[in-house]
Amino acid sequence: MRNDDGGAFAPCILIPVYDHAEGIVPTVLSLLPLNLPILLVDDGSGPACRAALDRLAGEHAERVSLVRRPRNGGKGAAMQTGFAAARAAGHTHALQVDADGQHEIADVPGFLEAARAHPGAVVCGVPVYDDSVPRSRLYGRYATHVWVWINTLSTEIRDSMCGFRVYPLDTTLAVFDREYVGRRMDFDTEIIVRLFWRGLRVINRPTRVRYPSDGVSHFRLWGDNLRITLMHTRLFFGMLRRLPRLLRRRGP
Repeated sequence: MRNDDGGAFAPCILIPVYDHAEGIVPTVLSLLPLNLPILLVDDGSGPACRAALDRLAGEHAERVSLVRRPRNGGKGAAMQTGFAAARAAGHTHALQVDADGQHEIADVPGFLEAARAHPGAVVCGVPVYDDSVPRSRLYGRYATHVWVWINTLSTEIRDSMCGFRVYPLDTTLAVFDREYVGRRMDFDTEIIVRLFWRGLRVINRPTRVRYPSDGVSHFRLWGDNLRITLMHTRLFFGMLRRLPRLLRRRGP
């Protein structure tokens, strides 16, 4: 497939997985009809999830591949492993989908079409929630939105925490070569801010997000809130260093 600039466009679906034995199977089965390569990154899961991933990779070997990390390193670490594996396999873009069934799979073709039309951009989901979303999550997200708008001097990133997005692999991998990016719940926000700082356009697309009543959350209240606070601090001082460039980007 070619993109609108005439270059190759070879996307895959990338799913980081850590102990989502129940959610990962229906998620992958719902993606198979799209006839896209699916790369699963097992981030040190326990026996039940490892077995589920082995079955998926074995029964659907023509579409599903599995990369296994020896120990849990966090979502960001799993994504970095997945990005490298996807690029080594010849893919140009990776569409990140969470393993727990939160994301609207019917929106995948629209996200990929936007990425094909704008291959140098990040296509980022903007959640449209139903009543299953915890109120505390909404309030916490808004605080992060405000900090992201401060640290980019822009409101172009409508939602920095949604894990449903398409990354251009070459530019994304280049970030890890030069900069530290959080490896756990701070990953989604930090990587998109750093890509924005590199001049990438962010294309926002609304998408329905649900919180399954039996879903597994790996968010750790104290530890992850501390990581997110430290991330915003890193980004704030990074913004100060880039202030002249960011102001020029805003224009007159």
